Amino acid sequence: MSDSKPLEAHDEWATARRAENPDGRMVTDRPAGRVRRIFASLGLVLGGKAGAGIMSLGYLLLATRYLGPKDYGVLVLVHAYVTTVCGVIEFPSWQAIVRYGAEADRDGQVHRLSRLLRFGAKVELAGGALAVISAMVLVPFVGPHLGWSPKAMAFAPYYAFAVLGSVRSTPSGYLQLCGRFDLLGLHNLVQPTVRLIGTLVVIACGWGVKSFLFAWLLAALAEFAAMWGLGLWMAAKRLGNAIVRPEPGRVTDDNTGIWRFMLASNADVTLGDLTGRVAPLVIGWVMGPAMAGLFAVAQRATVILAQPAQILGNASYAELAHIVAGGYGGRALRQTLLKVVGIAVLAAVPVVLIVGIFPTQIIRLMAGPAFGAASGVMIALVAARAVALIGPPCTSALTALGHPARSMWANLLSSFAFLPLLPWLLTTFGLMGAGIQAVAQAVVANGLLAVLVWRTSGR
Repeated sequence: MSDSKPLEAHDEWATARRAENPDGRMVTDRPAGRVRRIFASLGLVLGGKAGAGIMSLGYLLLATRYLGPKDYGVLVLVHAYVTTVCGVIEFPSWQAIVRYGAEADRDGQVHRLSRLLRFGAKVELAGGALAVISAMVLVPFVGPHLGWSPKAMAFAPYYAFAVLGSVRSTPSGYLQLCGRFDLLGLHNLVQPTVRLIGTLVVIACGWGVKSFLFAWLLAALAEFAAMWGLGLWMAAKRLGNAIVRPEPGRVTDDNTGIWRFMLASNADVTLGDLTGRVAPLVIGWVMGPAMAGLFAVAQRATVILAQPAQILGNASYAELAHIVAGGYGGRALRQTLLKVVGIAVLAAVPVVLIVGIFPTQIIRLMAGPAFGAASGVMIALVAARAVALIGPPCTSALTALGHPARSMWANLLSSFAFLPLLPWLLTTFGLMGAGIQAVAQAVVANGLLAVLVWRTSGR
């Protein structure tokens, strides 16, 4: 099979995305059509997220009331530690899969795409293995400063395998490229389902934090296995034997600048998520696990904005990458981006108003009266998340244009400007200091991203 043979079994989303004109040149439809596809993809994933959100609220209601602020804080800190190490060391490849895969898809290059997928999987799995080892090794140095109990300390090295729950971007990127956002939506149900079942079992048996950590670990491993299973199934269905035995070729020759692109895009992802992951650890270090537990509950309330924003960025990236691969100008990209961001921000306004009016009631509903002190910081965090809705689509646009380093620099500058201030803000303003830091960083980072994407697309 040669690389010039068209990809088989194109799905309906890909077919709807393009059509041939009389001279054979691929064309796309108007910006309104692109926006509809982006939000259709968002809707498919949010369908799964809605179910996942209900189950997540269920295990949050149970876990917070059963454990209380301090023990729940320990659970949160162990998980935050592992995800932070993972975020710094892992090497996800989904952005490269979508960007370069869109070119291979456009030209019907089956073997090029197969080589790209195999390359992405090897790089990502190697990074995941290094992250697991690093998380294990650092436990004795970090745990005592975060107030972990002896049982949590003993289990934390094993919990390092929860890193694998995040090592799944290669199959996720391929599903985005194929337009199978329905499968991504179904996958969103895996982790909360296992966590909810585990929470019910732990509470019924009267066990403690260690057992909660074990249930969370099982959820992460299930998340890892399910995504790779879906990705392999789709690859086998669409690429056939080429995914197992692609024709000889070098990925770096097929995809010019792929290493530079991956390094920049991974640095951007790491820096973009760094503050959200590090903040609970800094709070636990400065103020103890109980305050970290309060912050975690307040942060959980922002998921209603944070998760759709990230999904919207991912869905936008797949469409924007196809626009760029098709050779269309910055004007088409900017029109699509403006519509996507505008709709997202308008949709967030009711959420911000509800949280601002009923913060205490929301916190008590989510976690009980013991967590009532988290209501103030929750308002600030939700406001920061509303501002941050601008970021994921802008980052996706810069990456689709081949300039992930520009998004990286925006996140780098904002992180280095505000994250070092967090300990002082906590000491001065208490837990609200974390909210002040979040709002300030969101304004600066997303303002920079908006300016950069406008200037880049204009060229």
